[in-house]
Amino acid sequence: MITKTQKTISSSIGCNSVALHSGLDVKIKFLPAPEDTGIIFKRTDIKDGKNIIKAKFDSVTATNLGTVIANEHNISVSTIEHIMAAIWASEIDNLIIEINNKEAPIMDGSSSPFMFLFQCAGIENSKTEKKYLKITQPLSYQDQDKFVKVLPCDTFILNLSIDFNNKHIEHNNLFFNNSIHSFKDDISKARTFCFKHEIEHMHKIGLAQGGSLDNAIVIDENGIVNSEGLRYKDEFVKHKALDFIGDIFLSGYYILGEFTAHKTGHSINNKFLHHLFDKKNCWQLI
Repeated sequence: MITKTQKTISSSIGCNSVALHSGLDVKIKFLPAPEDTGIIFKRTDIKDGKNIIKAKFDSVTATNLGTVIANEHNISVSTIEHIMAAIWASEIDNLIIEINNKEAPIMDGSSSPFMFLFQCAGIENSKTEKKYLKITQPLSYQDQDKFVKVLPCDTFILNLSIDFNNKHIEHNNLFFNNSIHSFKDDISKARTFCFKHEIEHMHKIGLAQGGSLDNAIVIDENGIVNSEGLRYKDEFVKHKALDFIGDIFLSGYYILGEFTAHKTGHSINNKFLHHLFDKKNCWQLI
């Protein structure tokens, strides 16, 4: 994935879909952006000039069942991780994302529809050099039995494992090397998932209002509720990898490092980034 110049999309493109947790109808539009813009969300329903939100780790304000970013005016956008993973996999550095609501659209619960949109829009090279964050010293962050570790490496490698107390998921591992594997083919179609017994509680606290079998895998005591089954035999761990990549891209850079991660979630993913940027002797920009 090592490319020399920054990229954006060639033309604007958008879509409409329901939001997973709020259940709101959302219109989203992706626009080309100049060099060194980064990834910017723009709330089009906010008209007073306070509607710009940078997609960065230090803008994250909540991590409960999704990653939420906000600006200094408390204007937020939630559930951005699937979009961020698709941007990472499409090698896009600069993008403006116009959205008319407080939560990103869920589409089919994966990153695949967003990657398709970027492919349709086209990817365009600029003349400005791309910067990478290269890990130079081993670094780890642990929270009880969850951890993220990273070692120096010339590409992006992820060894991720999950461990659920459920016979239909249990323990599972994923190895992904971005120089030899394809995010688009191997990970992007993996959908978000939940347990059927959790849905009633989520509804009571105002979450999963837009959730359905069209945008999530549901698991009950008998197994997968979705009639079509799984897209990958290891779809659960692949979706956790998708979430991890989307969250880690909130570093603002493509990271060159070999990650080993266990029982990750949006909270520990963000805590790791804060830890990483506190340890300036463990990385450099190249």
